[in-house]
Amino acid sequence: MSCLPFPADLESTLKSASFEEALQQILTHFGCQAGTWHVLREGALHLSASCHIPPPVVALVQTVPIGKGIAGLAAERLEPVSLCNLQTDTSGQARPAAKGTGMEGALAVPALNGAGQLFGVLGIAKAQAHDWTDAEKAAVTAAAALLAAR
Repeated sequence: MSCLPFPADLESTLKSASFEEALQQILTHFGCQAGTWHVLREGALHLSASCHIPPPVVALVQTVPIGKGIAGLAAERLEPVSLCNLQTDTSGQARPAAKGTGMEGALAVPALNGAGQLFGVLGIAKAQAHDWTDAEKAAVTAAAALLAAR
């Protein structure tokens, strides 16, 4: 995994591409296979983009309440929430439907705008179990901040 600074072309993509394209570039950069981008509107997180999330799961994550699931917890806590293995996790942080992604190593980070307020949540996941390091969490959080700054 490479950490910040991002290659110039990736930073440019995150600032200007569609959310779907930017999300795909983030997944590639961090070696992930699936991801979501939720934006805060009317007190809840609303799905703006997803990559490689099965349609039944997409239907369930269109709107995520603050405090529910790992995206909702990242929004509530304003800090990254990670799971080494979503499929075997018993912490109660992930919603049961999240297992439908087939992913294991999951990370959700809050995206703060320039004023330090919650703009949305970036979620990424790997097909295999993964312990997210502090450096990885910081790098994904920085990517989320670039999306929020758009």
